[in-house]
Amino acid sequence: MYQYICGELTQIHATFLVVEVGGIGYQIFCANPFRWQESLKQSIKVFLELVVREDSMMLYGFKDQAEKDLFLMLNKVSGIGPKSALSILALDDHQGLVNAIDQADAKYLMKFPGVGKKTAQQMILDLQGKLSLDQTENTKPTHDTDAIIEEVKQALLGLGYRVKEIDRILPQLKKEKFENSQAGLSFAFKLLIK
Repeated sequence: MYQYICGELTQIHATFLVVEVGGIGYQIFCANPFRWQESLKQSIKVFLELVVREDSMMLYGFKDQAEKDLFLMLNKVSGIGPKSALSILALDDHQGLVNAIDQADAKYLMKFPGVGKKTAQQMILDLQGKLSLDQTENTKPTHDTDAIIEEVKQALLGLGYRVKEIDRILPQLKKEKFENSQAGLSFAFKLLIK
């Protein structure tokens, strides 16, 4: 129903953004809302998907059309709903996900919350060969390590990790240089599942 929305980014929360258009604040759930931190109080364009359920209507937002397309493909897999698809997009760089599916790496896919062996195999069956690397565009690099670490920390909190778990891996995160928060989040997730 909606392709995208342009408006002022007024709030960033652990799991969603608030974009104001015409005096109305739209709650838009995102894979990693803190990627948008640099655009707070500025006009932004968010690609949208409206998901209608019996008891709710939810907007899901994406940085670009490629990320939205990947979300839609994941959402078609049996056993993966919109929230699971967002979690997968938040916890991995898109190229790693596409490679894992194309190489039938079920073990890699099982690292995502809610993805067991059966769902991983279903992802491979449904999506192998259907995803291309042009769907894996990442956001422009942010080289401010402290800002990236904070974005990663907030994203992990939004995904349900406890402060104690996050604090345990912070020293290792601070030793690394990340190109963007997606890379930092992917590395953090690998540390958390050790």
